[in-house]
Amino acid sequence: MQPVPASVGAIGEDAYWSIEADDLLKRLETSGSGLAASEAASRLAKFGRNTPEARSGTSALTIFVGQFRSPLVLILIFAAGVSAFVGEGQEAAIIGAIVLASCVLSFTQEYGASRATEALKQRVSHKAIVLRDGAECAINAEDIVPGDVIRLSAGNLIPADGVILDARDFNVSEAVLTGETFPVVKTPGRSAPEASVAQRSNAVFTGTSVRSGTATVLAAATGGRTEFASIAAALERRIPETGFARGIRRFGYLMTEIMLVIVIIVFFANLLLHRPLIESLLFSLALAVGLTPELLPAIISVTLARGARAMAANGVIVRRLDAIENLGSMDLLCTDKTGTLTEGVIHLDGWLDVDGNPSTDILLWARLNATMQTGLKNPLDEAIASAQGDDGATLRSFTKVDEIPYDFIRKRLSVAVHHNGAEDLLITKGAVQNVLEACKFLRTANGLEPLGDTHRAAIDEKFRRWSADGYRVLGMAIRRFESGGALSRKDETGLAFAGFLLFLDPPKQGIKQALSALAHRGIAVKVISGDNRYVTAHLATAVGLRADRIMTGEDLSKLTKTALFAAVQQTDLFVEIDPNQKERIVEAFRSRGHVVGYMGDGINDAPALHEADIGISVDTAVDVAREAADIILLRQDLGVLVRGVDDGRKTFANTMKYISITTSANFGNMISMAVASLFLPFLPLLAAQILLNNFLSDIPSLAIASDNVDPDQLRRPRRWDIGFVRRFMIGFGLVSSLFDFATFAFLLFFAHATAAAFQTAWFVESLLTELAIVLIVRTHKAFWTSRPSPLLGWLTLAVAVFAIAIPYVPFAAYFGFVPLPLPVLVGLVAITALYLLASEVTKRWFFDHESRHSHRSRAGRTISSGPIPHSAYLR
Repeated sequence: MQPVPASVGAIGEDAYWSIEADDLLKRLETSGSGLAASEAASRLAKFGRNTPEARSGTSALTIFVGQFRSPLVLILIFAAGVSAFVGEGQEAAIIGAIVLASCVLSFTQEYGASRATEALKQRVSHKAIVLRDGAECAINAEDIVPGDVIRLSAGNLIPADGVILDARDFNVSEAVLTGETFPVVKTPGRSAPEASVAQRSNAVFTGTSVRSGTATVLAAATGGRTEFASIAAALERRIPETGFARGIRRFGYLMTEIMLVIVIIVFFANLLLHRPLIESLLFSLALAVGLTPELLPAIISVTLARGARAMAANGVIVRRLDAIENLGSMDLLCTDKTGTLTEGVIHLDGWLDVDGNPSTDILLWARLNATMQTGLKNPLDEAIASAQGDDGATLRSFTKVDEIPYDFIRKRLSVAVHHNGAEDLLITKGAVQNVLEACKFLRTANGLEPLGDTHRAAIDEKFRRWSADGYRVLGMAIRRFESGGALSRKDETGLAFAGFLLFLDPPKQGIKQALSALAHRGIAVKVISGDNRYVTAHLATAVGLRADRIMTGEDLSKLTKTALFAAVQQTDLFVEIDPNQKERIVEAFRSRGHVVGYMGDGINDAPALHEADIGISVDTAVDVAREAADIILLRQDLGVLVRGVDDGRKTFANTMKYISITTSANFGNMISMAVASLFLPFLPLLAAQILLNNFLSDIPSLAIASDNVDPDQLRRPRRWDIGFVRRFMIGFGLVSSLFDFATFAFLLFFAHATAAAFQTAWFVESLLTELAIVLIVRTHKAFWTSRPSPLLGWLTLAVAVFAIAIPYVPFAAYFGFVPLPLPVLVGLVAITALYLLASEVTKRWFFDHESRHSHRSRAGRTISSGPIPHSAYLR
């Protein structure tokens, strides 16, 4: 392997955009035909992968150390230090051991989840076309090195910083770097050494995207040396907070408020009762820890990672883990029709002249246009190229002169060809109305005629008729001219309209069932398409969607933001829509309180994918669409998406189970202990016993991610509602406290328990009730009719058996436990059984009450014409 030239490494430090292209090629010791494969491998070994600098947060050591950054853990470490300082070495050792065990438990879960997530991300790789050994080849973008020559076209993400060697109508979206909304024109040349990123018109940058045209680019900087890498951290911070993350944050605030109140009141109350300072401090801090679901971050990570793996097995790759929750919360899906509602395998069904008769000339020109263009690859051109007709000999007799690439403003593509010494022929195809705009003549069997209003009306009538039959119709036009100079968009004038291309993309098999499945899950579907109203309405009717309320792009352009917000609710199909309007539609639906999913795979879908709560694309989409999406479907199939929605809702349901279990049982027990500590002559539990109780009750929670979810919890979207969590915590916490006080009465007045016996019995009973509540609140149904997952069931049973046995194990004395008489154990089991029954009755009442409240809220939202706040949803 040859050594990498020293001059290559210096380029990243120079203003490469100010160097002439030929000089830069020499300095990088490459050529216009690219690098040799062996040289590229040598440079890859020196410069490393073409990715931003890896963050240290993914290492095992960093994740492990991160477990000790929790304020609660730091408080416990401080408490252990205080205990050791005042001579309570045994207390300090027990606290330290429990803290370490909790952190190790949390680390194993979180690290495993992060590794699984990284493995899934590797399944969605970004490819680039480069020249290696003089030939074009597709490689992973991570393997690009300085000196590589890259081919770019519309829809590509730019994989490296570099300068343009050659370009044609090349427009790049640089919003990710500069914030500039509109694409900028890029051309070969030089820029001033002091030019800012936005002023370097001859340079392109990693992470930006090609909106139109084609270019050949010389890579000058890769990996951590790119402009993108220097601001990657800032870009990370721009990702908006999801509804689920916002809910977790607000839940954290709620628990912190409760924890602070309990700690302060209990600590000072115990001091007023003349209890030892250190004992009072440790007890108060232990109460705070016992109340807080400290495993929540690990449980969320594990649940999301498990959900991501389940979705991957069903053909859905998650690019951003918290998007899983948004997918489960989605109640509105906006989608294009091609490939989603239709088969996506487009067939060229007709090639007709202006009179509607089959024409071999139209097919020939269409094939020349489709096969010789080098810009945006699309299914229509593939359908033309594969159509039956010319055997190829005639095609090979033409040579390409130039092209005017497709863009989403003109909606036309033109290719100039030369044939046997005759005049060059400009062949244009595109949307019928856009092609007509460039025409002055009509090509008929009798020759060229001026294109008048009568002809335009006849063309429009044919277009409407074929569209209403489900065909996608393109127009064809030609113009002969003498060659001379490069072509530009201004040459698309004075054309002769020649005929039509008719494409058929039938409805996808099983699409009706998939749409029905989405409807049964409370998800409405809205079609947003650039196609005309006739073909879109025909398809919608064929697949069972409403098609009587249609809004065109022209209608939408006349609406103010407020008017659009009001109109979207009464619209079924959005047709003849341009890319920026797609974004406006999604924004309008979100303003109405919907959690919006947007499914798209084209360049023009990127803005809407960014705007949606959940951006959905497919593995075969253009680079910019895949990068904008939150999840990637390995098959463009709504059936795959339905399974992904179910997995998202299961993930949400299991996360909420952990929160419900910990808040209900922990809140009740901690309140009971706080109150009891004010009236008992001794502490109801020692600090170490509270921590051990909390640790043991968390063990079954590690299996929450694998728990079964009842079908009724998958039937409608679910969202965070902190009010619901608060009501749940108080309602079930009061029931728990009621039985706690019954336990206190049993131990004091019937068992006449000593302080050690009281603490031991109360430890056993509180742990049993925390385990019992797992079986109750994990389902909305009667707990005996809903089977938990085997892992959750066995872990719960194992900890329950250990709870009863713990007073009798050899190390019990270290925690202050003493053996309990059999009658006391029987009494504790009986109280736990009664608690189980009371919680089941409370659960039925609570969810019935919440259901009625939810129905009233939805009824009010249906009547109301105002926007629906996001906080109005959960259950």
